[in-house]
Amino acid sequence: MSIRVKRIAIPIVILLSAIILFIVIVASKAPPEKKEVVVKDFLVDAKPIFSETVEFLVYAQGAVKPKNATMLSAQVSGRVVSISDNFNEGGFFKKGEVLFELESDDYQTDLLLAEAELARAQALLDEEVARGRVAEQEWSSINSGIPPQLGLRKPQLAREQANLKGAKANLARAQRNLARTKITAPYDGLVRQRLVDLGQFVPLGTQVGELYSTDVAEVRLPLTDNDVAFIGDLSKEQAKVTLTASVAGKQHTWQGLLVRDEAVLDEARRVIYGVVEVKDPYNLKGNSHTSALKFGRFVSAAVSGVIAQGIVKLPRFVMRLDGTVLTVTEDKKIQINSVSVVRTDENFVYIGGGLPLDQKVVMSAVSTPYNGMPVRFINDKPEPSNDENTNKEELSL
Repeated sequence: MSIRVKRIAIPIVILLSAIILFIVIVASKAPPEKKEVVVKDFLVDAKPIFSETVEFLVYAQGAVKPKNATMLSAQVSGRVVSISDNFNEGGFFKKGEVLFELESDDYQTDLLLAEAELARAQALLDEEVARGRVAEQEWSSINSGIPPQLGLRKPQLAREQANLKGAKANLARAQRNLARTKITAPYDGLVRQRLVDLGQFVPLGTQVGELYSTDVAEVRLPLTDNDVAFIGDLSKEQAKVTLTASVAGKQHTWQGLLVRDEAVLDEARRVIYGVVEVKDPYNLKGNSHTSALKFGRFVSAAVSGVIAQGIVKLPRFVMRLDGTVLTVTEDKKIQINSVSVVRTDENFVYIGGGLPLDQKVVMSAVSTPYNGMPVRFINDKPEPSNDENTNKEELSL
């Protein structure tokens, strides 16, 4: 064999030997063990279902205002001669307290003139009565018939009686005008605004100040038709209201009553306003509240509504977009339930029917649920694998 043939044959022999060796190795290798793929049930978080008695709350917001706000006006004119220390912005006063006084000299003079006019009218009336008696006696001594009215001075007597009434009326007006020089408080309250100063001349009808009553504070709450449905009939029972606000970084609460609604819908907002009353908001009659509820403060209100029984209260995220709720049966199967929703708020949904109480409600998200879908719970113990079972059997042997 020539050298050239050897060079060609040797690589071919080596390649064939490698192929034969590879085929022998592959043929002698044991086939891979086949394992069954186990698909686990969907993992969910579920909790028991409980029904309870729920008192529904209606939430709203509003500003605190006085029940009575009065713009004082001068009923007589005059110069301001004195002002009470309490008649300043923020000052508190009692009912009947003199807030300020006007110069009264001219009104005292008018009172004296009215008294003198009354005394004069009374004297003329007494004189006319005496003249009538004399005229009646003279007529009786001369004639036996019925005397005429003019002869007995009846018209003159009526004139003097009218003059006396006019004098009494002038005296009463003079007394009122003199009393009006002292401007008094119509109720217990505080001064919102003072518009006069010492020495200022005040014409008749001038506005002199603004007063707020402090016996009762009011809060107007905007209520929708749905809110009104859960409050109940205010004509039979006034609803309790808890007002809250942050004061100096601390949360404070006040108790009040929803006493009425304004009976007319607001055309712009399509709501009806309910009125909450809080007695003694400034704690002037005792420690009615933990802190004063000042006028103008913005507060949040929680109105106690109707009480319903047999309600299932769930987090709002449990309710699906189609209005159903998922539950899990005793054999760990999904059940889709159409429920009757009584009410929803920002955090919870209140269900009145449609949920089986012997099942558990699904609290976690399930992407594509269907009736009869098998599930497992988070707190279930994991089932042992086949390898673990084999190892246990070998150990027992």
